[in-house]
Amino acid sequence: MNNLLRFAHHLLLLLCYLRPSSSSRYDALFNFGDSMSDTGNVQISTLPYGMTFFGNATGRCSDGRLVIDFIAQELGLPLLPPSQEDHDFRRGANFAVVAATTLAFDFFNDRDLSKGLWVNASLHLQIDRFRRLLPSICGAAQECKEFLRRSLFIVGEFGGNDYSTALFFARPVGEVSTFVPHVIDALRHGVERLIELGAVDLVVPGVLPVGCFPLYLTNYRSLDPDDYGPRTGCARRYNALSWLHNTLLRRALDQLRRKHPAVSIRYADYYSQIIDIAVDPSKYGFTDGALRTCCGGGDNIYNYDQKRRCNEKNYTVCANVSTHVNWDGIHMTEAAHRVIADGWLRGPYVDPPILSSS
Repeated sequence: MNNLLRFAHHLLLLLCYLRPSSSSRYDALFNFGDSMSDTGNVQISTLPYGMTFFGNATGRCSDGRLVIDFIAQELGLPLLPPSQEDHDFRRGANFAVVAATTLAFDFFNDRDLSKGLWVNASLHLQIDRFRRLLPSICGAAQECKEFLRRSLFIVGEFGGNDYSTALFFARPVGEVSTFVPHVIDALRHGVERLIELGAVDLVVPGVLPVGCFPLYLTNYRSLDPDDYGPRTGCARRYNALSWLHNTLLRRALDQLRRKHPAVSIRYADYYSQIIDIAVDPSKYGFTDGALRTCCGGGDNIYNYDQKRRCNEKNYTVCANVSTHVNWDGIHMTEAAHRVIADGWLRGPYVDPPILSSS
């Protein structure tokens, strides 16, 4: 009996050793988006950007790694190279571009907002670039289909720049909310294009609660206390815009799941996660709160001033970046990105989580 038990024990250990780990499920990772996940397609910054992990600026809008970096590392993949440079993309590529919009230039030009765009890198154009690169990554069409079946796609965040382009030019929130159905249609179409190319596993993040960004809280300050959430301190009307986007996005993704039942399409809930952090930042180790900028400067509770932005004249950097959620007024710290990535990898903010076997 003892020999039988020992044999069973050794067999169990062997099976555990041979079982593929979650991180081996993907051969490649492809990302599309804006400054929340650009890893170098736009080189707009110098130190202190990149100071925490890289020791130099890499084009990332943070002090260190982004959510997409933590996901790549957890999956056993290299940090994603920017697609606009010459790299080997067989393990993945990043098509995200700082300031990218979901919608095309014409949409904003028709509304006299094109002067607010300084890149032309819509979701449609990012997917076009991916399509053109595919033959050099995986060969013929059938080979690419097999390759893409073993790849993970992150599509977003998209939408933030579509709305801020108008909001920064003093367009009322009510007018900007009419953009939302157009943005969602473009996102739906983009996801379907990727599915047609062979994607079978996609994560589509919603937008962040921008009413929790120091930039919005400072530049669009209200004297009415009812305009702010009593538990978070975030600006309600801007968060309502984000909430509308996310509600319509989830509805669109439900429709896509019914249309493509063999494809995994998961929603990543930036909004709920950041609201939870804002309600109780100390639960995540953020002792300096969620609404105070680390890099920049300002004589207000948010430490933000449009004339003293991070890496501009008279800016300062907080003594301990890891205790802050917000980096520069509109982007987050590496510490916050780590927390968010964990919520996507292990749940509950992606369902099922990226590391699940489902």
